[in-house]
Amino acid sequence: MLKRRRGHKARLCLTPAQAAMAEEQGHAARALWNLVHDWWTMLPRERRSLAAADEAIRQGRKDLPWLGALPAQAAQAVLKTYFQAWKNCWGGRAQAPQFKGRFRCRMAIDIPQGRDLQIVRLNRRWGRMWVPKVGHVRFRWTRDLPVGRHADGASRVSGARLVKEADGWHVVFRVQREVPEPEPHPGPTVGIDRGITRPLALSDGTFRDHGPWLTEGEAKRLRRLEKTKDRRRHAREPGEKDSRRLTRTYDQIAQLRATAKRRAVDWQHKTTTEIAETFARVGVEDLAVTSMVKSARGTVEAPGRHVRQKAGLNRAIAEEAWGRTVTMLEYKTTDRGGIVVKVPSANTSRRCSACGVITPGSRENQARFVCKNPGCRFEANADTNAGRNIEHAAGQAVSGRGDLGTAGL
Repeated sequence: MLKRRRGHKARLCLTPAQAAMAEEQGHAARALWNLVHDWWTMLPRERRSLAAADEAIRQGRKDLPWLGALPAQAAQAVLKTYFQAWKNCWGGRAQAPQFKGRFRCRMAIDIPQGRDLQIVRLNRRWGRMWVPKVGHVRFRWTRDLPVGRHADGASRVSGARLVKEADGWHVVFRVQREVPEPEPHPGPTVGIDRGITRPLALSDGTFRDHGPWLTEGEAKRLRRLEKTKDRRRHAREPGEKDSRRLTRTYDQIAQLRATAKRRAVDWQHKTTTEIAETFARVGVEDLAVTSMVKSARGTVEAPGRHVRQKAGLNRAIAEEAWGRTVTMLEYKTTDRGGIVVKVPSANTSRRCSACGVITPGSRENQARFVCKNPGCRFEANADTNAGRNIEHAAGQAVSGRGDLGTAGL
């Protein structure tokens, strides 16, 4: 048996009074993070410790009454999250923690103990949970949770986090389940080339496409709101507080972008589930997406070229969320007994998948590949050819358990 930890996100239904109390806690949690950050960075290294920070938080809650809006356990969770951020930085997995601006960060409130949630299912569509200092709140029941008689020491809800997004408050449950170890997947190997014109091109010649995330009317409304935002921003004096109309415009833009993101995530979930159920091994390129979307602006001494074109390409890559697609594939294939293999991305689009030779000019355009090797003359869609190269590289991968090439894992 394996212990599987997953997150489950559900929409909260808060009354206006509960929403106000939740926002008060969210602001207190953000302010506490900033206070801990200032305290940590100003102290000498030899005086920094988790115990000293915990004592500083306790004293701060006594000296600053408005910090009392945040429950004590949620305050301790802020400290643990901050300390973990530094550990990730020291391990080279993330950048150093930064100051959290009021309008640049998402409100979040931790409920570390699952027993405090008191989750109850009310009917087919709704459940109820307890939020400290807010009370009982309802949430959309879209997936069965290990609560009540379905919970035990191995399968349970270990905690939750409340987050505020553009479309309202949500709760993310931390769910732990005990499941049997999956059997090796009997399916074939596939290579996937990620792109913009064709989001996912598989080595078997098929594609996984999607339409625009916003309808034509929604896209027009978004462009109109963006113009309104720019006009109202330029009308402000430097340092002047945002007007209510400008703030409302910001909220409307955020709601439309949140709608587009929900549709994108829904498509990614459905597509990656279908791929994980069909194939035993999935090969993808090992891309440094963060480096790919860097600006081409350059510096004053060495200004960049084609800056606007590169900015458009960066936006298109960010909208496809290639990293999120791979993350979904990794845990879904693992749950089904499969594996995701990351292969080097060098020359996957330039090499002929039939003869393995790289010849100049083989990629005639963005969509067509024609091998210039006189003995080959292989023709295919350029993305499909790249997917075949990725499949070949993934099929030769070897793990610590030996060759994964043919008969499963």
